[in-house]
Amino acid sequence: MVVTAATSSQRVILPNISWQTFETILAEMGDNRATRLAYDHGTLEIMTPLMPHEHNKRLIEKLIDNLAEELNLNLKSTGSVTCKRPDLLRGVEPDSSFYIQNEPLMRHKQHLDLTQDPPPDLVIEVDYTSASVDRMPIYLALGIVEVWRYDEPVMQIYQLREGVYVPCDVSPTFANLPLTTEIPRFLQESLKIGEIPMIRSFRGWVRQQSGFFVE
Repeated sequence: MVVTAATSSQRVILPNISWQTFETILAEMGDNRATRLAYDHGTLEIMTPLMPHEHNKRLIEKLIDNLAEELNLNLKSTGSVTCKRPDLLRGVEPDSSFYIQNEPLMRHKQHLDLTQDPPPDLVIEVDYTSASVDRMPIYLALGIVEVWRYDEPVMQIYQLREGVYVPCDVSPTFANLPLTTEIPRFLQESLKIGEIPMIRSFRGWVRQQSGFFVE
């Protein structure tokens, strides 16, 4: 067992864990917990986020909600839902996840089964560089189309194209807006003016970029 600590999270690495043991740990932990798990061919990482991690994650979720509303997109928020495929021996719980393109298909679903259901259209990873298990190969194997990674103050957007992740300056999901530069700027602004004024400012920026007028 390896224990690591970062400014935003605490992590435990367990090697040589069978898939059955991984499933047992998931069942015993239940859904009402703060920990995030990642499993890749026998290596299990258990991460407990601390306040800076959760603060940035929730702010990004709020910005996504506002993006969807301003751009008239429907979405289904699925949070840190466990995304797993036993046939691939891979599983992961993202910091946050969303169905957008596949929202109509998943709207009434109460349980996720990736052997039948599509994976989330967008996942968020915060403070990615402190992770001990590389989640990108897991997301690639699961077929996640878009991944946002935020390691303060840098944000990266990756889109799945022809079997590989390609870094993008804009988000193909959200009207090709330049979010890699703007989301970090607004997150930093929230530290100066507070969350609600920042979100109000962000909405105004989205409207301007989208051809709307702020009343």
